[in-house]
Amino acid sequence: MKLRSITLNNVRRFTEPAKVDGLGDGLNVLCEPNEHGKSTLFDAIQALFFKPHGSRDKEVSSLRPHAGGAPEVTVELETADGRFTLSKRWLQKPAATVQQGGRLIAQADAAEAWIADLLGGDAGGPSGLIWVRQGVTDLTAGTTKERQAALEARRDLMTSVGDEVEAMTGGRRMDRALARCRDELSALATGTGKPKTGGAWKAAIDTVEALTEQEAALSATARDLHDALAERKRARRDLAEWDAPDAVAERSEKLETARAAHAAAMRHAEELDAAARKVDMARLTAEATRGKLASLRAAQTERAEAARQVEATGTEKLAAAAALDKAQATRDAAQTTFDAAEAALSKAEATRNAAQRAEAARDGAERRNELENRIAQAEEMRRRMETAAGAARNGPDATALRRIETLANAHAAAIAARDATATQVIAHYTAGSEGAIRFGDAALPGGQAVPLARTARLDIAGVGHLEIRPGDTGHDVGTVDTAAKALRTALAAAGAETLEDARDAAAARDEAERQHAEAKAVLQSLAPEGIEQLRAALSRIPVPVEGEDLPDLAQAEADLAAAREARDIARSALDTATERLADARAEVLRADTALTSLQDRLTRAEDAVARSGVATEDELASELAVLEAALAQEQAAHAAKAKDAPDPANARAALTRAESVETRARDETARLKLLLARLEERIGRSSGDAVEERLAETTEKLASAREALARIEHEVAVLRRLEQALETARNEARDRYFAPIARELKPLLHLLWPDAELTWGEESLLPDALLRDGQSEPVDVLSGGTQEQVALLVRLAFARMLSHAGRTAPVILDDALVFTDDDRIERMFDALHRQAGDLQIIVLTCRQRAFRDLGGHALSFSAVAPEDA
Repeated sequence: MKLRSITLNNVRRFTEPAKVDGLGDGLNVLCEPNEHGKSTLFDAIQALFFKPHGSRDKEVSSLRPHAGGAPEVTVELETADGRFTLSKRWLQKPAATVQQGGRLIAQADAAEAWIADLLGGDAGGPSGLIWVRQGVTDLTAGTTKERQAALEARRDLMTSVGDEVEAMTGGRRMDRALARCRDELSALATGTGKPKTGGAWKAAIDTVEALTEQEAALSATARDLHDALAERKRARRDLAEWDAPDAVAERSEKLETARAAHAAAMRHAEELDAAARKVDMARLTAEATRGKLASLRAAQTERAEAARQVEATGTEKLAAAAALDKAQATRDAAQTTFDAAEAALSKAEATRNAAQRAEAARDGAERRNELENRIAQAEEMRRRMETAAGAARNGPDATALRRIETLANAHAAAIAARDATATQVIAHYTAGSEGAIRFGDAALPGGQAVPLARTARLDIAGVGHLEIRPGDTGHDVGTVDTAAKALRTALAAAGAETLEDARDAAAARDEAERQHAEAKAVLQSLAPEGIEQLRAALSRIPVPVEGEDLPDLAQAEADLAAAREARDIARSALDTATERLADARAEVLRADTALTSLQDRLTRAEDAVARSGVATEDELASELAVLEAALAQEQAAHAAKAKDAPDPANARAALTRAESVETRARDETARLKLLLARLEERIGRSSGDAVEERLAETTEKLASAREALARIEHEVAVLRRLEQALETARNEARDRYFAPIARELKPLLHLLWPDAELTWGEESLLPDALLRDGQSEPVDVLSGGTQEQVALLVRLAFARMLSHAGRTAPVILDDALVFTDDDRIERMFDALHRQAGDLQIIVLTCRQRAFRDLGGHALSFSAVAPEDA
């Protein structure tokens, strides 16, 4: 069914007959301002197809104009059987007719039956599925009756194209089996799979745990009794061995002998230690002098080498500066030559174009004007491109900006590190003396810590000046200067003075690149093959040339080729000179950096020589010889003392062992006596409790309890496996049920969200969640725009399914996209055009500007002549 025209008479504001004609296949758009009758047209179509001509309900009454009258609606439509005209009038002399080619084929109730049969006997079909009234932006809006009719329409449609209806709706045995399985499982386990408190599973587990603990306790008691008897026998034997008289006397004699040997060894060790200390003192003194001599020699060598390299690098820097000046002059000359070649090329091109126009003169004023306008617009776009390209070459790119920000952070960190370890001075002024102390050109702030990394001078008004020399804090103050220099160099390379300037320049560069891209896109649309192609086309349309002295076309072409070749040669020379200039600048920078580093090295070498003291190299060598002779004398005395000396460690070890044996004997005797008393008491207490008999009885009970627990756990496992199998079967049936609508919806959905999917509610037969980026988002929490987009795409899919089911009906949308943003509305327009390939879609909207890019066949209201009415 496809609508071809709609006529309204006495319907709300249309007190005179009005008609919307020319509805074609595909996409039709009625775009009118508010209160021009779009929603009235929608309601009239609804009434014609779904309100009996004898109805007087509020929907029909709402169609009557304020001035009164009988609402009339006439629709001309086309089906596979031909073209028909349907008419209805309500309230006064109600009537319903169906005509074909001026011949009445049904009226009154027969006409109503004919319309119902046209809709497939579905009271909610197109209305609930694909006819969207104004303000209805989701799939569940409308009255209760409308929602129920839409649900029945969806169920009827999906049943007619699906093959799993019985499994989902009529097959309640699966639901009852799943419910019974879950009831039996819930009597034993919780929802998380744990034993349920008060259930048989939990009781069996508690019984097994209690009997296990009781068996373990009885087993431990039996083992303790056996262990106590064996331990008492060993303790009696060990006590007899420790208390034997011969053993006691032998231990006492060995202890006295060890004490005497240890005392003699300790006296000799003290004398040997004093001699060793003298040797160490002599060695330390000699090593200190030897280190001073080595440091002095190394510092003098380093100073000489650093001075030589400073002189050589200074010479290299002067040579590099001269080369830079020469490269700059060469590059300036190449630039001048290139500019002249560019001008000559432009002149040659103008001459060639004029010759072409003069040679191919013919009438073409209209085409020439069009091309001239396009060329002017394209030239403007190219000028904007060149301006933007020039601006885009200024300022740092993202990589350079990140490097500048990194250097700025390093500089700030170096300052913080220097200030954290530097000497700080804090001024506390008396009243009226603020600013009396000056630090450089500024007053020293009161009550604020000022870090001093180097020697500083504070001028005190009326007193004098105070010089502060911070000690060595362990922090290289040159780190701040190095970081600052690196930051300045990076800023200078970017053409900025501060970090904020660099950021502004980078932002300006990004904006210029965006403007360049926009101008390029417009230029591409105006001149897809380039402005030269447009000029060539314009030049082929001659303009009469009067009084202009031009060469012939062949000579102009030759002159142009020569000028282009000269321009290319000049460009190559300019590029070569520019590269050499960059190399020369890099060489000057390298030489300057190396010279600064070598000067720092020379300064450090001179400081090292100065720190070596006032002694000369010869004086230190003589002093070292005397100290080494004294060291040799002390080492000989120590060696003589150490010869044949008793080993204090051995003597101490022998004494320790003898004392340990004596102590252990006392401790073991006491321990064994106490242990025997405890064992006698434990053996007497445990022997009368019948531990073995109780242990055997508990073991039998535990075995029975474990068998009962195993049976219950097997039952739980079976119920869980059954529940999983039933759920899997139901889910597979559900997926097959929703497969047709998902298949129709997938290409539409991916126009907005690639790889997104919808999940469907089993009861509502509507989407309940949107799956995108691995996340499930319920439809009711999506934004208003997203909800209306999903709803419209679903309705377009339902329209395609109706078509496949042989019930083709037009899709009618009354302001269905009210919350959609500009970006997505373009893709929604693509979706409408995609479906309009084999469907009729009628869009009613008041958003004239937004729907300007929708396209489609434009509709409008027109008055009906009296003879036509």
